[in-house]
Amino acid sequence: MLKHYDISGTDFSVAGEASSNFKVVLKKLGISPDIVRRVSIAMYEAEINTVVHGGGGECDAEVLDGCVKIVFKDDGPGIENVELAMQEGYSTASDTVRELGFGAGMGLPNIKKYTDDMKIETQVGVGTKITLIVNL
Repeated sequence: MLKHYDISGTDFSVAGEASSNFKVVLKKLGISPDIVRRVSIAMYEAEINTVVHGGGGECDAEVLDGCVKIVFKDDGPGIENVELAMQEGYSTASDTVRELGFGAGMGLPNIKKYTDDMKIETQVGVGTKITLIVNL
């Protein structure tokens, strides 16, 4: 079962709706609460990054045999230094974004913490694709 979400890059009031929607789907499927929590946290962090840094994009989330797979894609500026971006507290978020309560530099580290596998494909000036896997 595949769920597709378009992620707005301009309306912070809807940031998090995709992860909230998919959380409901997982609960209805009877997925264990621990897995639902891990998926929800990782997906929310990736969704916020897509809004803040990618200028919006899209997300495909699905439950497969043995895992939950979530793919976020954006056409944003890309990540210049993935190793640096993975460090807790490092952020390129604007002051405006920080004033809204985002941009603490915990997005990518939290995604890695709550997933079993995370793959980042990025190209400066082209965009970023992040694939998250949480094993069932």
